[in-house]
Amino acid sequence: MHQSTTDPPPRVLHLTQPVDGGVARVVTDLARDQLAAGLCVAVACPDGPLAARLAALGADVRPWAAAREPGPSLVAEVRRLAAVLADVRPGLVHAHSAKAGLAGRLAVRGRIPTVFQPHAWSFEAAGGVTGALAAGWERWAARWADRIVCVSEAERRRGLRAGVRGRWSVVPNGIDTDRFRPAAAGPARAALPGDAGPHAPLVVCVGRLCRQKGQDVLLAAWEPVLRRVPDARLVLVGDGPDGARLRDLAPSSVRFAGAVDDPVPWYRAADLVVLPSRWEGMALAPLEAMACARAVLVTDVDGARESLPAALAPHCLVPPRDPAALAGAVAALLLDPGLRARLGREGRRHVLSSHDVRDTAGAVRAVYRELLGGPRAAAAAPDDRESVPS
Repeated sequence: MHQSTTDPPPRVLHLTQPVDGGVARVVTDLARDQLAAGLCVAVACPDGPLAARLAALGADVRPWAAAREPGPSLVAEVRRLAAVLADVRPGLVHAHSAKAGLAGRLAVRGRIPTVFQPHAWSFEAAGGVTGALAAGWERWAARWADRIVCVSEAERRRGLRAGVRGRWSVVPNGIDTDRFRPAAAGPARAALPGDAGPHAPLVVCVGRLCRQKGQDVLLAAWEPVLRRVPDARLVLVGDGPDGARLRDLAPSSVRFAGAVDDPVPWYRAADLVVLPSRWEGMALAPLEAMACARAVLVTDVDGARESLPAALAPHCLVPPRDPAALAGAVAALLLDPGLRARLGREGRRHVLSSHDVRDTAGAVRAVYRELLGGPRAAAAAPDDRESVPS
């Protein structure tokens, strides 16, 4: 970053809302890496468990009261964020997800180097007028991002198709392969619903309980699964706005584990990990499950295919929003333990080679070095070039 030995280390300010799920894990992993690399790391986020974890790592956490969705509070949220910026005086801002990307770019407006990471585009979450407005905002606000970091090539292409023009970096999501590693099922099996025995086939879905993650599609597929695998059990790990509705839909063979601090025991307990998303950038849950050497089944949406090695795709991809196809694939995998074991081994090798969090964090730091170490003239006129750090 063209520092002399007397220069202070760069100060990076991460902005994040949401504060849970995959976005929170990415911010935590990046903060940990950047602190270890000697950067000064500040994070503006709503108060709560994420803020406490980041403070424990040594980050300078600045409470930022902000709702998860855009609304009437946006003006006050931008004003509060501007006050944080004035106090922290960062050399670079990294805004995560749609809400922080909205408030952050309005507060910064291109005055300092800005990285925007959508973690799945906001306009994919809504149709009609709302989706059109969100796409329009992203097209307009791209002028205030020196770099747009996408977690998959499919996410980048989706932005281009929507008319977003900017300088791009594609940095696939990474997993801590020391934390997410194979091990015995452990005590999570003891928490199975009903009278399920220790060897009952177990399907686990880890994700926020919301429309994006598609748990309603999995529940619609579950009765056909039970007709072929009567002793199968399903555990939904996570919480979210659709929790009450999903509980009303669920039969007795489904357990709701709620939000957990550590999903690793559930991955290790699972025979199969399923994520039936309607859209994704690149979900962390399948990568985490593969790192634990568990077979995964995901819907063939943008980003999902890129997260799988080619050899797994024929067994591990199903069409989105198709309960019948999902039920058939789940039952087939539950009835073939040899195939599941092979898929798990191949998935673990793939994550080790292509999705190690150390590589991801290093690629993000390379983006920072480029933005902090050279003139910004090239970024001042956005184009469609892709930059993939090595």
